[in-house]
Amino acid sequence: MKAMLVDDENLALLQLRKMLKEIDGIEVTGAYQDAMAAIEAAKADAPDVVFLDIHMPEIYGLKAAEMLQEICPDIEIVFVTAYDDYAVQAFELNALDYVLKPVRRERLTRTVQRLLQHAGDHPKAPPASRVALIRCLQTMQIELPGLGPETVKWRTSKAQELFAYLLHHRGQLVRKGALLDLLWPDFDIPKATTHLYTTIYQVRQDLKRMGVNIEIRSLSIKESYVLDASRVRIDADEWEQELRRLEPLSAANVYEHQRVMDLYAGDYMADNDYLWAENERQRLRMLWLQHAQRLGDYYVQHERPSEAIAVFLRMQQQYPYYEGSYLALMKLHAWFKDRAGVEEQHRLLSLVLEELDVAPNESISQWYTEWKSQSAQL
Repeated sequence: MKAMLVDDENLALLQLRKMLKEIDGIEVTGAYQDAMAAIEAAKADAPDVVFLDIHMPEIYGLKAAEMLQEICPDIEIVFVTAYDDYAVQAFELNALDYVLKPVRRERLTRTVQRLLQHAGDHPKAPPASRVALIRCLQTMQIELPGLGPETVKWRTSKAQELFAYLLHHRGQLVRKGALLDLLWPDFDIPKATTHLYTTIYQVRQDLKRMGVNIEIRSLSIKESYVLDASRVRIDADEWEQELRRLEPLSAANVYEHQRVMDLYAGDYMADNDYLWAENERQRLRMLWLQHAQRLGDYYVQHERPSEAIAVFLRMQQQYPYYEGSYLALMKLHAWFKDRAGVEEQHRLLSLVLEELDVAPNESISQWYTEWKSQSAQL
């Protein structure tokens, strides 16, 4: 295993190099006091691991780690630090490896053994050429070809939300300050920044481990990140594209319309209920509801009541606060002369409206009043 060492203190570099030479399985290919020089050297040397001091005068160690990870996506990083509450807490939370100064031989040996074992257990990341499907409808999952969907076990809820937020804004610049405000609003800037860098590192490692070809780039000049999702599929995008490709409803394509309606697995990131995703959640929901309403109306117009009932029941189960499904089902039950069915739908709607403390739509009230009057005369 090829190792690179980076520390602005020459004595610390010499000591670390001497210790590593006495440990089997690892070869030191370069030692640098200047982080930028190390980053340049990494392009050619492609080290397997870098031992990196977190506190350096020219460039913050976590920032250097971020840059090294972009150059060498498979690189392992071990942070070397004097005790630092912020750093150690963030490292432990995100399961990043670190050793404390002054470096102890026993601790360094354990770290190297862990690195060698990890390299043996995972000789290569899964092929990135396989196009992953990112599922965002209802539950966030990742699916690789030939495998079922996997709900990712992110190290922390912050890592999950960080990935989701960057994916939501894919292809756009996301300011680091905006991420600090979103995810760590109660932390001071140094602590929040440390958590941001270590969480980004962990997200990248998890994506690499799963073989998901998503790149998160750091743009230093603009102090931003950008997530490139051009090499993966996203179910919400694909569903909307299929919906927009549909021709107007007809006997020839009604089953294709039904298939697209059924493809909608649920609201966008619904299980996470992120507030920042609400606009997109509402937009996709309205697209689905409008499409389902048209499909249900088509079945009604062509006297296919069973299919119409199935569509409107699906709408009602998915969105119980959508009044249109109750009215449609009341009319269908009336068509079947099922008085109890009409009354049950009216009762369910009344309960929903009572919960919301709103009055029923006037057209629904008018239809129900007229139906009651007519049915009483029968």
